[in-house]
Amino acid sequence: MKKKDFKGIPFVEGGVCAAKGFKANGIHCGIKKNGDPNKNDLAMICADKPCTAAAMYTTNKVQGAPIAVTKRHIADGYAQAVIVNSVNANTCNADGEEKAEAMCEAAANALGLKPEDIIVASTGVIGQPLPIEPIAAGVPRLAEGLSETGNTAAVNAIMTTDTVPKEVAVEFEIGGRKCRLGGMLKGSGMIHPNMATTLTFLTTDCDIDAALLKEALREVVFLTLNRVSVDGDTSTNDMVCILANGDAENPKISAENEDYDMFKDALYTVLMNLARMMARDGEGATKLIECLCDGAADDRTAEIVAKSVITSSLFKAAIFGEDANWGRILCAVGYAPVDFDIHQVYVTLGSDKGVILVCEDGAGVEFSEEEAKEILSEEEIRVHVTIGKGDGVAVAWGCDLTYDYVRINGDYRS
Repeated sequence: MKKKDFKGIPFVEGGVCAAKGFKANGIHCGIKKNGDPNKNDLAMICADKPCTAAAMYTTNKVQGAPIAVTKRHIADGYAQAVIVNSVNANTCNADGEEKAEAMCEAAANALGLKPEDIIVASTGVIGQPLPIEPIAAGVPRLAEGLSETGNTAAVNAIMTTDTVPKEVAVEFEIGGRKCRLGGMLKGSGMIHPNMATTLTFLTTDCDIDAALLKEALREVVFLTLNRVSVDGDTSTNDMVCILANGDAENPKISAENEDYDMFKDALYTVLMNLARMMARDGEGATKLIECLCDGAADDRTAEIVAKSVITSSLFKAAIFGEDANWGRILCAVGYAPVDFDIHQVYVTLGSDKGVILVCEDGAGVEFSEEEAKEILSEEEIRVHVTIGKGDGVAVAWGCDLTYDYVRINGDYRS
């Protein structure tokens, strides 16, 4: 899938290893008995020195044990390494926190750090005890293999039903110094905002104040990860965390100025592209849906409408069938819990094959069904909904709903 440019910020290779001072690795340690030995299930990211850290977490009231442990570990605003496993979510287990702490202790011993320096995360099946033995046995090998090119092995290790790895990195300039920011993400199913969409790990060599790092993450997550939905289910384990080590030696960002705006633009570029990748790789999906809503009274109103469209199961199914059933869009717009004049609603459907108007002043217009089907045959579908003449605008991302979604989730535990 092609990356989407934002304000001309250039992309670079390397994912979480793109920034100076970060290494990563991923291995197969055998968490699942008889699992695929070619599929990594344990990952690590490590910085050469302590980093400023910030994170956001799932809003599900049932939360995985690693979240509780990570919250304690980064309460002081610092961390130096991440350990994460797939296959098992370590959620709803009586010994969950004990095992999450054991993962941190194993990582700390192998890295010469303190357990409190470690961020821990898990993803996979909920409600099954986490086998700690293969993890503990694999950590020394995992740490020994850390490298500046280990991002590929690491991103492979966090994938569950993902069909493609998801990583993005960019380069930007602060005070004449080149900085980099990169990230990796897992997410394919059980995806629905807010901040309950994914496991995302971000690294940067930019020097930035801890409070501003936390605020930038919060602001950009609301514009990106919080605007993705695949299936309406909110995960128990998801988090996004960022580590900043300052190795770029830029003048420290300590105020909300042009440098801070540049940092946020870089962060937006990474998270926006990861969000799009996640939506495109929704379980069973064949198409990415991007909905732009404008003309709203404010951005929040536009966001609610855009999310309403991309979460409509009927509309998602129509996109799978390449059917320009615009009435399903109007239906979703209409039940969005916001105020607007339905007689001012315009809708177009677009892709790289062209754009077609399907609704004007809240009513259908004549259009070529053949042309519409050709437009909807593309991999990325763009829906543009205008609901008035206000300044509010927002974008949300989703995917089509296919037969394969049921197949994948019908036997997920096996």
